Amino acid sequence: MNAPRPSPVQYLLPRLNEMLFAALLFGLMRIAPRLLNQDGDTGRHLAVGRTILATHQIPRVDIFSHTMSGQPLSPHEWLAQVVFALAERAFGLSGVTLVTVLILAAALTLVYGEARRRSRTPILALGITLLGLAAASVHFLARPHGFTLLFAVIWLVLLERMREGVRLSPLWLGLVMLVWANTHGAFIAGFVISAAFLAEALWVDARQKPFRLSALSRTLLMGGGAALAASLLNPVGWGVWKTAFEFLSNRYLVGHTQEYLPPNFQQAAFYPFLALIGLSVWLVGSRLTSLPLSQRLLLAGWTLMGLFSARNIPLYAVVAVPILSEALAQEVRGRRWEKIETSIAALEDQLRGVVWMPLSVTVLILAVLFVPAVREASRFDPQIFPVAAVDWIEEHPQSGRMFNYFPWGGYLLYRLYPDYRVFIDGQTDFYGEALTREYETVLTLAAGWEDVLVRYDVAWAIVPAAEPLRSVLQTAGWQEVYADSTAVILRR
Repeated sequence: MNAPRPSPVQYLLPRLNEMLFAALLFGLMRIAPRLLNQDGDTGRHLAVGRTILATHQIPRVDIFSHTMSGQPLSPHEWLAQVVFALAERAFGLSGVTLVTVLILAAALTLVYGEARRRSRTPILALGITLLGLAAASVHFLARPHGFTLLFAVIWLVLLERMREGVRLSPLWLGLVMLVWANTHGAFIAGFVISAAFLAEALWVDARQKPFRLSALSRTLLMGGGAALAASLLNPVGWGVWKTAFEFLSNRYLVGHTQEYLPPNFQQAAFYPFLALIGLSVWLVGSRLTSLPLSQRLLLAGWTLMGLFSARNIPLYAVVAVPILSEALAQEVRGRRWEKIETSIAALEDQLRGVVWMPLSVTVLILAVLFVPAVREASRFDPQIFPVAAVDWIEEHPQSGRMFNYFPWGGYLLYRLYPDYRVFIDGQTDFYGEALTREYETVLTLAAGWEDVLVRYDVAWAIVPAAEPLRSVLQTAGWQEVYADSTAVILRR
């Protein structure tokens, strides 16, 4: 007997996945100013992407600063930079936030989908996903690392399907890594995640069939090999690995990069991360909860990495939400809550909601195109960046080399490159410890600060209005040619 055809009305009733995606799209778009203004690197990524589109070449030596000009450069984010530049070309800065929002919404919706599949509890999984969203939001920025969240989820889903016995070609891991390694330097996280699954497979092999690899172990090893080979298919080959490890091994640079510092649990923004850790401790300690070795390794490892560096918290959330959802489902099994979850799932089975995802994306694009308030929300804040000062520079061109405030380097490139080159910007993995120390010497007025400016033939400086360097330069005979409440420009 044929099943009754669904009513057209059912297609307008969304499932939880579709509702979450739509809510994330519009909710994240409301924080567009924060996505652009919480960090100074967005402008640099746009400048690099524009340059690639204009020259049809990926820069492998520095062309953006006068201090490191011509030095070898590792373009490990070039693909994401091109995507951002194309979005800006089409929609302005609203396009940049639109791409960021789409990536984050897709990643979190996939996390929720995996959490509810493994737990079979749509409401509990949704609650933990929202807690994970709150934890990860400390590092939501319009930067290429958003792509890492998306690829990390896809990577986890592929590995979990392999672990569950689904026959998938290991080449899928190579394909994902090919794009990931050209999009963001945190592609190394994929290999860290794979190591947990491989450790479990080899442990099971050792206990069941010593000296003999199972089909899963062979698939994971081949997938790892394919991914490693794919990671080398980038403009600088092994250079992307070298850059990442050299930066992470430099304690000075890591210690002077805010996002790499440990989370400060005195700040409310880190409370959701703390709550997830507390939940994991309770669940892992419960006699009712049993987790495979791979998931225990992932949960423990990424918890430690999140405690070590706040930058790792979004990846921790991506990894932890499906694991904690499955563990919590084991706790409620056989209780009244399980009946509620079953009823919700049965209700969802009667709904379709297939139009909600494309509909919400279409509405958001139309809002970006035709609603002034949406477009104007995506702008660089003149209280944070030297917007008016750069307007003045465009009308009053400055000759000679500049010294600039480090967090403004990316914005200055966005507005002024190629007519001007910066002293330094946020790409500390390229500029290295030596130049970063020289910059710090000038900004803090440490011994030898004047020698640094002379060595690099600096003719003018753009710094925050409240910076002590301003008055010291004036005392040294520099002329203040522009000033507002945010920035000042001084000439030697």
